[in-house]
Amino acid sequence: MDHDNLSTLYRQAILEAGEDPHNFGDLLRPTVSTELHNPTCGDVIILQLKISDHIIKDIKFKGQGCIISQASASIMTDLIKGKSLDQAKKLRIAFSQMITDNHFIDNDKLKDALIFKGVRKFPQRIKCATLVWNALEKSIQHVEEANG
Repeated sequence: MDHDNLSTLYRQAILEAGEDPHNFGDLLRPTVSTELHNPTCGDVIILQLKISDHIIKDIKFKGQGCIISQASASIMTDLIKGKSLDQAKKLRIAFSQMITDNHFIDNDKLKDALIFKGVRKFPQRIKCATLVWNALEKSIQHVEEANG
């Protein structure tokens, strides 16, 4: 598949994930809830996690923002549900490296999140794609600090 067709496919996948996001809504009694804002474009994400025995048992997000931030949240929540906190941290690092490092080597750990690889060509959109991942990092930090 040539580069133009692949770019079109990625754009379409992002649009679909952003227009009909998975895991959108509220959790009943979440373990942690984190709200982050992107002052550059006005995106807002509220990430809620239910954690038991260091496993992300359930995850939801709500908020408003561009199609990239909503699609990233949808795909991230699918990817990390059921993962341990350590696995989620590793995925967040891998996503960050993918979106900022021109020498990133694809790996299957990120699964559907690989569609955001092209965002690094648009520096103004990196914050949109990483907003929910940054909320995940803050949520995990909060849980770890609370558990000592």
